[in-house]
Amino acid sequence: MLNSQALHIASSPDSNIEALATHSKASADPLRLNILRILGEGSFGVLELCQLFEIKQSSMSHHLKILANAGLVTTRREGNSIYYRRALLNINSESRYLLTAGAAWSDLTQVLFSTLDTLALAEIISERLQGLYQERATNSQEFFTKHAAEFHEKQDLIASHEQYGETLQDLVATLNLKQENTALEIGPGEGALLSALSQRFEHVIGLDVSKAMLEKASFKVAELQLENIELLHGDCQLALKQNVQADLVTCNMVLHHVPAPKEIFNHSAQLLKPGGCLLITDLCAHDQTWARESCGDLWLGFAPEDLTSWAKEALLIEEQTQFLALRNGFQIQFRTFRRAEA
Repeated sequence: MLNSQALHIASSPDSNIEALATHSKASADPLRLNILRILGEGSFGVLELCQLFEIKQSSMSHHLKILANAGLVTTRREGNSIYYRRALLNINSESRYLLTAGAAWSDLTQVLFSTLDTLALAEIISERLQGLYQERATNSQEFFTKHAAEFHEKQDLIASHEQYGETLQDLVATLNLKQENTALEIGPGEGALLSALSQRFEHVIGLDVSKAMLEKASFKVAELQLENIELLHGDCQLALKQNVQADLVTCNMVLHHVPAPKEIFNHSAQLLKPGGCLLITDLCAHDQTWARESCGDLWLGFAPEDLTSWAKEALLIEEQTQFLALRNGFQIQFRTFRRAEA
């Protein structure tokens, strides 16, 4: 809630003009517009942005400060690293300009972001971005290749499937899907959820980029004699090429290992049938930096509003939200999003 001073500022014509000038100045530079365009793809550290644009850190920090002062970007600290992202509109911003100027500034910023999203990235920037994603993906895959044999022990450091699996299965049962023909699980790990999905859906696909983890899931499938499960080695692009259309797409404790989390929402929207659901289970944002090295996490969880924003951009409709607090201080969020009916 705004205090009386903020309300007074918001009603001041001079202050509104000042806010508009700050906003306009920040968005009047080609490099800053390109930075905002890139941040539409996800969160990036300063050094990653320097790598993408091939400029010095001091120069990048200067531009980011201007964007932050205008309320166009926000920051998030993960350990010793600071990640930048676009401001989340319709959610309280730390910037006094967006707070005091109200809906008009939010609308202005939305137009700016929407316009930028229609513009293609420069070819060289796009190539560097894909290289950055590949570097993140390689780091994640190398971890799971190295630690596949001890996956269960690594997982238990944060949350074992036994701690939240029942809640997850109960949520699947409430989704009210038109059909239960096909379920797609992105990153099935050891296959803990596959058994429950196989009992509810006619056809279940497990998709994983890690051969080592896929072998463990395959062992589970064979052990339980689950004949309606198909395991694929690859990412969402493979599923798209095979024209997979699912009633349910689930991503269970995987998003924090994904190089570009936002893409999961975009790909899922294409993989879902009309009326189908995306079910995301993942950690809320936390500050346990040891999870990077010990568990191979690329991201220290996510703020719920991040998932809401990515889903909205992918034209998915937010539905259920549940939280489960664990004794070790971590918190799990269960989120469902639906593709609109045709």
